[in-house]
Amino acid sequence: MATTRSAGDAATSVSSGLGSGNPGLRKLSTASGGGGTAPSWQSCYYCTREHFKTISDFVSHLRNRHCTREGGSFVCRYGFNGVCASLPLDGVSDRDYDAHVAKYHVNQHTREMPPEWGVYSAAQNLPAVLNDPSRGKQSNLFTKKWGEHFVERSHVPPSPRLPDITHADFSVYLGSIGKRYRWHERRQQQVERDKPLDNGAQGAPGPQTPTHLSSVPEIFLKSQLQLHHPATFKQVFPNYMQTTASSPETHQQTGRQLQEQLSLYLDMVEVKIAQQVSQKSAAFFHAMTTQHAILAEMEQAADQVRQLRSALAQLHSHSVVDSFKVLRFAQRRQHYNLTLDKLRLMATVHKTQPMLQLLLGTQDYVAALDLIGTTQEILSAELLGIHCFKHLPMQLSEMEKLIDKMLTTEFERYAAADLNRPLSDGLRETDSVCAEEDKLVAIVMGLLRKQNFSFVQSYQQEAIATIRAIIKQLLIEVLARSDSDQEISLTGHGEQALELTLPEWIALLLRSSQALVSILERIKTVVGIMQQTADAAVGAQDAVNLIDSEAFLSPGHHEQLRCQLQQLLQAVCHYCHERCANIVSPQSLEKSSASEQELCQLSEIVDQFGETTRSICGVASVPLQLALKVQASRYAQRFHSERKQKLSLLLDQERWRQVDIPHEFQRIIERMAAGDYAKPEMGNLISNGAGNPVLLVEGKQPYTLVSASLMLIRMLYEYGGSAHRLPLLSSYHARNVVDLLRCFNSRSCQLIIGAGAMRVAGLKTITSTNLALVSRALQLVLWLLPKLKEHFQAMSGYEAIERDYQGHIKEIENKIHGIVSERLAAQLEAWEARPPIPSQTFRHISRHLVKLHEAIAGVLPEAQIHEIYGVVHRNFKDKLREQLLKLNVNNNGGPQHGVVTSELTFYMETLRTLKALPAEQLDNGILEEIWLY
Repeated sequence: MATTRSAGDAATSVSSGLGSGNPGLRKLSTASGGGGTAPSWQSCYYCTREHFKTISDFVSHLRNRHCTREGGSFVCRYGFNGVCASLPLDGVSDRDYDAHVAKYHVNQHTREMPPEWGVYSAAQNLPAVLNDPSRGKQSNLFTKKWGEHFVERSHVPPSPRLPDITHADFSVYLGSIGKRYRWHERRQQQVERDKPLDNGAQGAPGPQTPTHLSSVPEIFLKSQLQLHHPATFKQVFPNYMQTTASSPETHQQTGRQLQEQLSLYLDMVEVKIAQQVSQKSAAFFHAMTTQHAILAEMEQAADQVRQLRSALAQLHSHSVVDSFKVLRFAQRRQHYNLTLDKLRLMATVHKTQPMLQLLLGTQDYVAALDLIGTTQEILSAELLGIHCFKHLPMQLSEMEKLIDKMLTTEFERYAAADLNRPLSDGLRETDSVCAEEDKLVAIVMGLLRKQNFSFVQSYQQEAIATIRAIIKQLLIEVLARSDSDQEISLTGHGEQALELTLPEWIALLLRSSQALVSILERIKTVVGIMQQTADAAVGAQDAVNLIDSEAFLSPGHHEQLRCQLQQLLQAVCHYCHERCANIVSPQSLEKSSASEQELCQLSEIVDQFGETTRSICGVASVPLQLALKVQASRYAQRFHSERKQKLSLLLDQERWRQVDIPHEFQRIIERMAAGDYAKPEMGNLISNGAGNPVLLVEGKQPYTLVSASLMLIRMLYEYGGSAHRLPLLSSYHARNVVDLLRCFNSRSCQLIIGAGAMRVAGLKTITSTNLALVSRALQLVLWLLPKLKEHFQAMSGYEAIERDYQGHIKEIENKIHGIVSERLAAQLEAWEARPPIPSQTFRHISRHLVKLHEAIAGVLPEAQIHEIYGVVHRNFKDKLREQLLKLNVNNNGGPQHGVVTSELTFYMETLRTLKALPAEQLDNGILEEIWLY
């Protein structure tokens, strides 16, 4: 009864919501009430969270969400991609839209599913087709129809890696699944046959039980229903508490309604359970019928297990037991063999000490140490815990320490014996440089095997002690041959410096260098053998094979030993230089002055000894070179002080007059120009004999000189020759040459420009000839400066000297034309433009110009004379313009103008006669220029 009422209410609500005139809605109650599937109006397929209790709610949702209104037409959008497949896109009226929704969306039994996406669902990109570079230009592009056949399909050949699948491959699967599929078909047909019966029962009058659980409240479907909770009780018995306060009849009526409703829910659940049982009953009976087959298979399997166990027991008794016995016997034999090997190893270890004595007797230290190391490894790894060998590791350790001490002692004894072997035949070796090389290799190899690298320091100390002994012996021999009565006590190492003269020091240095070179050759040979031994110990490919065992020296230790040996050679060579430099005290060397021959001999000895030590150790030693440089510096200072003092005396006594140039000076200039300083200078080059009046430079430039400048040339040649013969003095002489030239420049400037020659040499006056001779001497020095710089190479201060000389020459020129310009200006101040012509003033001016030319014409070159007269000429024109302005003489062709023209004509004729100016400046242009202010 309740079921009928609910269905009727639903039908009434739908009819009132959609209108009574729609015939499709009259069948709604029948369509929604039957079947086992949920109606399509209960949820929206495209709005997944929307669920509806009534049909009117679903219809309102479609009108609001899935419908568009265009004017007076309604367009349904309830479909895939917003397009309804049943309603045209043009739209319908409001009434037709309601009929469409009721027919196609509310009453449909199967919900419309969206089309499944496939390869043909993808849209073709027209620009991609048009721009396909592999297609080229397509003639029929615009005549094709758009669709899946717009682009030609290319045939894809089958892959050789994939097998060819045919229908026969699925035959086994189809045979096994066919039985289940047929049973499934029968079950589906039975369900279809039961559906009309259910629908007919619902249409019949009388009470019926609904089969849908959607009407049952969700609270009754929960696994735990706790009625003692107020909220749960209120939800199960709604409005019960409100009806208790009313009349008893109302309360009983409410209770009966609640009981009927709960009975309805119980009937619905029972009907659903009955449906489930009826659906699964066939499977239950099928399982029961197959139980007997399963039991038969189980019995067969149990028989097979019993047979298998019997076979395994028989196999174990006949095959496994005997095989295990064979394996056990083989393992026992292996244990016997291991025991025998262990006993043999013990016998071998027991013979270690006698074998060590034998190896040490043959000086095979590496083999002895390897034997000790191998025995210790065997004792610690394979014979650990054996009672008879408990003291052997300690004995081997003591033996190893003894061998180490023995190696150190033997090496020190060998080094002392080898280094202290006597020198013979002029302090040169006659026999082999290294004695007992095999013994040295054995000792060094043993020390390397012990990684004892202190032998390098021991050998260095022994070498230094040997060098001290040799120097001490040579000093004793020198003292024994000397006639000195002074008592000198040498220390144990001969460290006290002696009061020796320079020749004695040179002789001692020669003998010491020869003896030390022999000792250094011995040391180098021994160090070379040590290095070869180290190379063999590290296993170098190009090394001589000196050992029978494998390489035992690590690359790091090999590099460390190589550096120590190189440092040993460098330290010994440096000590030899230091001892040779400290043999003689500096005080005794300061008392004696070395000559150039002695200095050359000393330099040759030091250079030869230095080259020998450089070839031995690879680096240059400094101490002996410093001692040589001290002597060279002292000699260069004395050489320079003598010549500087001599030059100063010559300048003070110089009368600044022209002298004839001897032929030897001409040859000196030619050699200096060619850079040839090999020939020694002559004794006294200044003589009263015949000579050239001028010095020709490069065969064409004449130089008129004074005696002081000749002596300067000779001194410069001496400096160059000394530096050529002894290159050690080159740097000192270069500085001294600069100082000598600076002294000549400053002193000549003081004597001539400063008029010091009038007081020192007794000159009455400083004439233009004196100035010209000084200028010419300075010009010769400027010409020599590049040659000197090229010869000395390290000549510093060259630019400053050149600037000073050029400035001095310019100052002399200013002095010369300044004297003449002053005299011409004094004459012009008293001149007046009146007859006679030429006037006395211009006669005096002409006389001054002639005297100046007579003073400098034979000394200065023509270009410099032109330059001096050019300045005098400009000063004359400036002073004459001032005098013409003062006398108010104008260029108007008057008598005074004629006087000026005649005077200037006489002036220019004098200059033409003297050829004091260039030819282009000797015209009569001055007649016009004088009037230009």
